[in-house]
Amino acid sequence: MKKVAFKTLGCRLNQYETDAIASHFQNNGFKLVPFDKEADVYVINSCTVTHQSDHKSRNFINQANRKNPDSVLVVTGCMANNAKTELEGRDEINYVVENDQKSSVYSLVEAHYNGEIFHPSKMNSDLFAYGSTDKGFHTRSMVKIQDGCDNFCTFCIIPSVRGRAVSRPIQDILNNVKSVVANGAKEVVLTGVNIGRYEYEHYRFDDIVEQILDLNGDFRLRISSIEPDGFGDKFLGLLNHPKMTPHLHLCLQSGSDSILLQMRRMYNIKRFKEIVNKVRSIRPDFNITTDIIIGFPNESDQDFESTCNIIKELQFGHVHAFKYSIRKGTRAERMTAQVDERIKTLRSETLRKVAEDVKLQYRNQFIGKEQIVLVEKTDGENAKGYGEHYLPVEFKGYELKKNHFYKVKITDINKDIDPVLIGEQVK
Repeated sequence: MKKVAFKTLGCRLNQYETDAIASHFQNNGFKLVPFDKEADVYVINSCTVTHQSDHKSRNFINQANRKNPDSVLVVTGCMANNAKTELEGRDEINYVVENDQKSSVYSLVEAHYNGEIFHPSKMNSDLFAYGSTDKGFHTRSMVKIQDGCDNFCTFCIIPSVRGRAVSRPIQDILNNVKSVVANGAKEVVLTGVNIGRYEYEHYRFDDIVEQILDLNGDFRLRISSIEPDGFGDKFLGLLNHPKMTPHLHLCLQSGSDSILLQMRRMYNIKRFKEIVNKVRSIRPDFNITTDIIIGFPNESDQDFESTCNIIKELQFGHVHAFKYSIRKGTRAERMTAQVDERIKTLRSETLRKVAEDVKLQYRNQFIGKEQIVLVEKTDGENAKGYGEHYLPVEFKGYELKKNHFYKVKITDINKDIDPVLIGEQVK
């Protein structure tokens, strides 16, 4: 039995695609092993959003080659698009597979072992031909509904490496959800590059959500990440549905209107606050998480302070913050007022502390309350998983099983780890 190892960087869409590719390999007789172990095939699903992402991808390429120089090494994902010439020039990489052909990674490797050498560009380019994810790395089952983006934010390279926006046929999505639920999935996560801009025939994003919520089955629905301009009142009205999880990842990027305008974002701070307030009028403890870019060109001390203030005001459940990184070919690359790296580092430290304090304040409100936890790891008596608010929970119980829902009363918070909610199973 040949062994295959995966390393995934970046977004949930990459995670979904890796899960599907890993399932394909296992369904055809490959054994899945950790990336730091010796394998016959290494697949690196890369990210190129920042310089740090590129650096990590290169490190994993080197790591795979050290583990087994005779392995088949496949590099795919956004860095494969953005740095294709560089990667194809490296002798240790067998195949550089762009995003359009990513679903054909297994077929490419199978052909390799059969003595048939194809260039990846000749393989299937169906963006939605990934198949099952039942043998992937996640308990939650991700379903891809859309790819690409037409927004062209000035800092973002994604339209260049993922292409223009394209939406999956609605019936294919519904069949995919039905299939994963029938196979035992308890949580379905909708994913894509810009899912709020889903558009297929006369269907929009809120139509997709509504029809999925109407499907039979014991499952709950989660939205992976969405732009603040990507939905309307109809979607907000669906947040009350019992299958809908009370969590949204809304991408803010900056608390300054001036910076948002220069980023070419499609909303302002007033509109963002209106959305958050509408969501929390439905459920006050609704978990809103977000992304922040630190040190975008022209970001002043006042701009940065505005960002810190809105984090405090809106009580985000989590903030994913990263320093702005110049991406070649973007409009922001040509901006002259680049922020000094030392200032970015200082601002990162400040914002991280603000975000951690707000996260702890948000999670403290759940002590004494209950969460419905989907177990991801367990030894039968101790379990780890995520509640409906997408908060990590560790709890004790009896005969606990993976991929099962349990009602848990939160009794404490472990402030040393993340922080994690601590609880006990409710009989």
